[in-house]
Order: sequence, then structure tokens, then C-alpha cells
Amino acid sequence: MKLLNFTIIKLTICLVIGIVLAHYLNIDFNVILCITIGLVSLLGLYRLFLRNKIDRLPLFGLLTYLTIICVAITSYNIQDKKLRANHYTHLNSEDSNAIIFKVKERLKPDSYNEKYIVSIQSFNDEDASGQLLINIKRDSLTTSLSVDDLLFTSSQLQIIQKPLNPHQFNYSDYLELRQVYHQLYLEQNELLPLSDSKTTIYGYADQLRVTINDKLVKAGFKKNALSIMNALLLGQRQSIDKTIYNNYVNSGTIHILAVSGLHIGILLLILNFLFRPLLYLKHGRFLRPLFIVILLWLFAIIAGLSPSVTRAVAMFSIISIAMHLKRPTNIYNTLVISAFVILLFKPTFLFEVGFQMSYLAVLGIVSVQPIIYKLWKPKYWIIDKPWQIFTVTLAAQAGVVPISLFYFHQFPGLFFISNIVVIPFLGLILGFGLFVIALALMNILDSSIVTAYSFVIDSLNNFITWVAQFEDFLFRDIPFTILQVICSYFIIIGLVKIHKHRTFKWVVMSLIGIICFQAISFYNTYKTQNDVFIVFNKNRYSLIGQKLNDKLIVHHNLDSLKQTTDNVIKNYKVGESIELVTTDSLQSVYQFNNKTILVIDSLGIYNKLSFKPNYVLLRNSPRLNLNRLIDSLKPEQIIVDASNYKSYAKRWKATCEHKKIPFHYTNEKGAYILK
Repeated sequence: MKLLNFTIIKLTICLVIGIVLAHYLNIDFNVILCITIGLVSLLGLYRLFLRNKIDRLPLFGLLTYLTIICVAITSYNIQDKKLRANHYTHLNSEDSNAIIFKVKERLKPDSYNEKYIVSIQSFNDEDASGQLLINIKRDSLTTSLSVDDLLFTSSQLQIIQKPLNPHQFNYSDYLELRQVYHQLYLEQNELLPLSDSKTTIYGYADQLRVTINDKLVKAGFKKNALSIMNALLLGQRQSIDKTIYNNYVNSGTIHILAVSGLHIGILLLILNFLFRPLLYLKHGRFLRPLFIVILLWLFAIIAGLSPSVTRAVAMFSIISIAMHLKRPTNIYNTLVISAFVILLFKPTFLFEVGFQMSYLAVLGIVSVQPIIYKLWKPKYWIIDKPWQIFTVTLAAQAGVVPISLFYFHQFPGLFFISNIVVIPFLGLILGFGLFVIALALMNILDSSIVTAYSFVIDSLNNFITWVAQFEDFLFRDIPFTILQVICSYFIIIGLVKIHKHRTFKWVVMSLIGIICFQAISFYNTYKTQNDVFIVFNKNRYSLIGQKLNDKLIVHHNLDSLKQTTDNVIKNYKVGESIELVTTDSLQSVYQFNNKTILVIDSLGIYNKLSFKPNYVLLRNSPRLNLNRLIDSLKPEQIIVDASNYKSYAKRWKATCEHKKIPFHYTNEKGAYILK
């Protein structure tokens, strides 16, 4: 079966092309809107006057594809709130802006702040739109805000800082995809509550989640068990302990903490069983799928409408309707229809990691699992079921491994062991959990049930912790580029096609993919064959790197705890495909490509030098007269790292501007790189 013969698949490919063009190109909204209206009108005329000849007109197909591409670009621009005239970025901003905002989403807090995404209602007494990231300083008096809370504050907008070190996660770009361009740092006493009434379905869903949690706490559930229940049953992972979360990541079972196709599929089976009696009613075959689809979408809203849960509910809604209409369903068609509908209304989901991995996992299961399962068919049920789970897990990994390596640069070697144990019991955990929540809401949850379910959750966590402790089977820091991702999927598709069709064409295509993958690997190795001197940005510390081909020498003053938890060097190592990292103490003078870098620390000593440095690096806030230093040493550039006081850096910057000498402050411009 040739998948591209399905019209919906062709249209979805065009939709994706349009979204990518809109994302990377600055296309004028009015122009693309006029083009879209023109193309839709032209298609309507074709349909009206040449109805019987449409199938024989190649131009009609081309117009259809162009129309879908333009519709995708238009949809992307419609979603872009920054194009609206009342967006806050188009209004006058002051040092202290009067802002009325409504809480839209609660994020995972960090060590210092509670975090929220909010939508602006008013900006400096003008009606406005747009979203902000709000950081509220945590203390003993901090109270959590709820979705739909309306508040007033007066504060200055702050930009969301771009990465200051190479290959660092770009949180600014991530938030821009969610149309968040600025942030506020506030304290609790800077907020004035205006209203706490619920006005959206998301507010009511959040209120229901809060009520459920309050009931579960009163029933006796402890913090760790409650956080896992929130993730598995309510789609909220903000409260999971960092150690527990890392254990799930390292064991290869993090997917069960994100409500996705596996959870929705189990929920669909439960709902099909519960609503089976409706089939005995006159209109039961209509009522049953209607109730199931409504409940699935209500669950999706309660779970926060994340890309993975939205995709899963959309797909299983189509499957549920088709099952009850007794229509044959093609899983590829079902997947693509759900993707088409979601991307039409939420085009930025295309760039969400969860959305990508969710679809790739399902595609891996439906394409690769039957091939693996046919290799061996056990006779006995007790062996067959674990084998089925193993093949499903392996197939899902085949679908997500390339993109997972690209985003996370690690691979859990024991994923099959943890999934064979966890997946069979997930249905029990979900079914039992929903029953527990229902009893809690009715205030009839018995302590023995609380103890039993807590034991199940604790046992799950203990097993995951046990698997995660085998760190030798967790392969970390694997460099993987986007070109390697493309080649990997090309190879996987080729191998699947070889098994199905056994044609020479696909053998050639697979070999070409393998050769391209090897060529890219060789090119990546060649790219590392250079020398770099780099001053990293690290608050309150000095971090200097000397890269010699595929080796990196790190000079630092980090303490032992910071060394184990810091990701600056780890990210640089992976991004530059570095094989060996060694550490050393900080030096006073560095030589690099016939250039001399003088490092001046808190002692501020630089007199009686026997050489003239090309660059001067100031670290640890030395007390010195920079005017005198520049006149004495005449360096080409002054470099200041993040170990210095900001007030000192500001004063030095002014001095360098007066002296007309280049100045680089890593806390503003990012790491200083000398090649």
C-alpha cells in the first residue's frame, strides 16, 4: 500500500511545509491572506464549472496543494498574537508599567520562584493582549495563584535572556513558540488580587484538580505518591521530586509520566466497558461514542491539553467513532487526520518535542512492531504477552531514538526491562487511580484503599529507582545532529520497506542512507579539528576552556558540588563532539595562537610585566583603576566574566567606551570565544 496515494497524507505534508515556511520566513500577513482567498475562490470556480473534469486536471491538484500551504501560513500568522494591533509590544512601555493580567498556566517552580504564564488584559490603562512569564519570589508567605485569577501589578518588563554559553538550551526560543516574549520578577506584596472567579474551562479544570488534590491529601496520600498520581491521572508534572523525575528519565520510562496514547488507549478501553450497557438502548450506538468522545476531551482539558494528550485524544476519538460506525480504519490515515486537525488549529505544536516524539513513537509501533513480532510467535500466553510488550517497546524506541538522541543526547539501555514490568501494571494503576479519585470526591475513600494504592505507587517508584541505579547502562552525552536524525529515519524507512517489498530499489536507498550517515559522522569529526579559547559565563565563578581538536582543558574555581551539577561544560562537550575533558586550576597567563591573555584576579596585580598582553580578562572583582591599566598595558580588548560584581562591570564598560577599546562582558554578550 503506497501511503502517498492517500489524499489526506499529501494535504498534511503540504500543511507541514506551510507551517515551516511561516515559522522561518517573515511573510506579510495581508499578502498571504489575499493569496489564500484568491486560491480558495479559484478552487471554488474549478469545482463549480469543471466538476466532471476535476480528476483529469493536474492544475486542480497543484492549486489544492498551494492552497493548503497558504492556509497553513495564514493559520500560523493568525495564531501569532504579536501581529495584533493591541499586543502589548506595540504599546508604550515605561520603567514601571501598570499591568492587569489573568493567570493562564502554572509552571514547574525553581528553587527561588513560583512561575506562571499569564495573559495581559490591560497595559498602562489600555486594553491589551499578549502573554508574560511571571516569576514570584518564594518565601514562607507565598501563596500559589490559580488559573483565571485576575491580578494587578506595577513593574518593568524584562527580556527573556538568550543563552549565554554555546550549545545551551534556548529557553527564550522555547517561550517564543508559546508567544511569551517578556517576563516579570515580582514579590508577593507587589501583587494586588482583583478577582478569583473562574471564567474559562481551563480555570474550572484547574479548580477541579485543586479540589482532587485537597481531597487526596485529607485522605492521607503523601507528597511523592500524590505527585505521581497528578502526573499519571491529571497530566500535571510540576510537583514531581527532581530525583524521582531523573530516575524515570534514566530508566527509559519517562513517557508514562506524560499523558499520551498509552494512557488514552487504556482509558478508552475502560470507557468502552463502562458504557457497554448503552448498546441495549434504541440509540445506543450513537450515544456510546458520543459520551466516550466527550469524556475523552474533558480528560484532555483536565490534563492541560498538552501536545501529546491532544494528539492521543484526537486519534482515539476518530478510532472510537469509526469502531461504532463499523467503518474500516487505517491507522496511518487516523494518525494523519488527527495531525492535520491539530496542526490546522495549533500550528506551533509541530515544533513541540512532545508532539514529535508522540507521533514518531506511534508510527514506530504500527510499522516496526508487526515485523519484530513475526520473528517469533510463542505458543503460550504467559510468554506471548511479555513478548508483545517487548516488541511494542522496541518498536516505539525505533521510532523515537534518533530524535531523542538529538534533543537529549542519552539512551537508557535498560528501557526494555523497565517497560516490560511497568506497562502491564499501568492499566491497573490508571483504573484503580480513577476509582480512588472518584471515591475521594465523594468523601468515602477508606484508609485501607489509600494504603493499598500508595503501596502500588511506592513500589513503582522503588522499581524505577532500582533500574536507574545501573548507570553503566545509561549512555550519556551522545552527539547527534539534525542531519544524522534525517539519515537515521531514512535508513529505518528503507529497512521497513525492504522487509515488506524485498525490492532492490529499497536496498539501494537504505545503503545510500547508511553512506550519508557515515559521511556526516566523518564531517562532524572533521569539524572538531580546531583550537578554541573560551571564557564561559558562570555566575559567581570563573570558567575558562582551551579546546585542542577533540580535547578540552577546563580551568575553573568551581566547588565539588557545582562540578557535578553544572551543565555548561557538558553541553559544550556534546555540542562540539569532544572526546576528552580534563580540569586544571586557573592560571594568570594563557597563550593561544600567538596571542597572550592576561588574567587579573581579586588581587589586582599587573605591574612589572615582561610582556604586553593582547587581551585582559578581569575576574573576581579586582579593585583597580582601569584607565591606568589601559594606558599602561594597551590591550586590544577587555574581557569581564560573571564572577565580577555587576556594578564593577558597569563602571568598566563606561571606561572602555570612553577609551574606545572593545569591551566584552559575558553576562551581557555571552561566552567570549577566541578562534
